[in-house]
Amino acid sequence: MLDVMPLQSAVDTLADRLRALPQSALARGAAAEGLALAREFALRAQRLEEPGAEPRELPDAGMFAVGDQVAVAGHDLAYALRDAETARAEDVAQAVDDVRRTAARC
Repeated sequence: MLDVMPLQSAVDTLADRLRALPQSALARGAAAEGLALAREFALRAQRLEEPGAEPRELPDAGMFAVGDQVAVAGHDLAYALRDAETARAEDVAQAVDDVRRTAARC
């Protein structure tokens, strides 16, 4: 079983940061960056959990919900990686890097 704690910690940190940002920062692009990451993580989790199924897009719930969307999608991906037989430590590391790059853009 993979250690997904680094991903969960990185996701929680970014989600908390997004929740604390003022509306002006969210509107300048932080919300869009967070939503893009949440959508990518949701797609990755779906591919692991339901191979071959048509992926569903995470809806845009508004700029004030993006922190929660990052948290939910990030934790879903962490659990999917933990439970997938095909997942590797490199997959977790890549997801952590994705979180860090998104945080830098926010």
